[in-house]
Amino acid sequence: MNGAEIADSTSSRHQPWPEVKRKIPMSIWRWADMIEPIPESARITLGEGDTPLLRSRRIGPEAGLTNLYFKLEHGNASGSYKDRFAFTAISSMVANGQKKCIATSSGNTGAALAAYCAAADIECRIAIVEGAPLGKLKQMMAYGANIARIRKFGTDPAATTNVLEKLAELGKRPNSAMQVSAFVYSPAGMSGVQTVSFELAEQLADPIDHVFCPAGGGGLCVAAARGFQQLVDQGRISRGPAIECVQPEGNNTIAGPLRDGADRAQEVDCTSKVSGLQVASVVDGHLAIEECRPTGGTGHLVTDEFVWDTQKRLAREEGVFTEPAGAVALAGALQATRNGEVDRDAVVVCMVTGSGFKDEVAIDRINADIECPMLDADAIDEW
Repeated sequence: MNGAEIADSTSSRHQPWPEVKRKIPMSIWRWADMIEPIPESARITLGEGDTPLLRSRRIGPEAGLTNLYFKLEHGNASGSYKDRFAFTAISSMVANGQKKCIATSSGNTGAALAAYCAAADIECRIAIVEGAPLGKLKQMMAYGANIARIRKFGTDPAATTNVLEKLAELGKRPNSAMQVSAFVYSPAGMSGVQTVSFELAEQLADPIDHVFCPAGGGGLCVAAARGFQQLVDQGRISRGPAIECVQPEGNNTIAGPLRDGADRAQEVDCTSKVSGLQVASVVDGHLAIEECRPTGGTGHLVTDEFVWDTQKRLAREEGVFTEPAGAVALAGALQATRNGEVDRDAVVVCMVTGSGFKDEVAIDRINADIECPMLDADAIDEW
């Protein structure tokens, strides 16, 4: 093959590229003008966003909810909605020339940040809550993050506050930035989470009446409320949904005060075993109350046991494989419906925030009633 033939062959192979390039604006960065301003040259993406919206086939109809939907955020690159935080947070660091990410996580934030730091060639150090599932730790380490569990972090409010203060100091060092998935610490990164509201408005033709969000620190509730308000302010939708804050009873920092009419969140000694939502300090709690109440939303407290049961139902009745935290929103919606707080014809969206692969212990709990036997081939007919 001569040089001209080689050139022709290469040109032929590259013909599809213009088609691919035309699709790039449909990435999550199509919302660039509605989130933290970041130069195009600094924008990182791992294909996050545009996650499926699934209509319930069994759980909703059984509960009398004719328009129940699941926003499947475990379809993001690292398996949780936290990628919406990480893509903006790390892109902002790239824009600022920062090369050291100092972070804290109960699991999903750490995995997301570790993934995007790997893509951006940024060093990632993460302080982990004491009870984080092993699966999430392994994921962070697979991306190359330097991680450590911190005693009492996540369950004890004083210890949690102390860790956050120390990390904030580390984040002030040259070439560094602290990234915590909360508006009070990382507003630039959290602006990216508002894209979930933009997508929901695209995906549903009818106005949404309720969006149920699980809450640890409360950042998702704040982002959802602010995102929909942006759309209302710009005239893109006529009204936003009620943003409903759902927490395990053992981590009642926001939901109880919101329901009771209080203006401020509260610190607690966390007793919940729902990983990812063990946030004993206030974090974005005050903001969550401030943003959710005007939408008409309130707080919902659910037991850990109800969360386990709802997680199992999602897997076995809907085919949705989520970790416990990802089932909390649905638990809240089912409880609210049973209590007559949600109209049966309302359009209801539940945030399914993380993959079932994140928490092996929780999956073992689901599978306690079944086993995988070893059979001889001759026994298959009788199986």
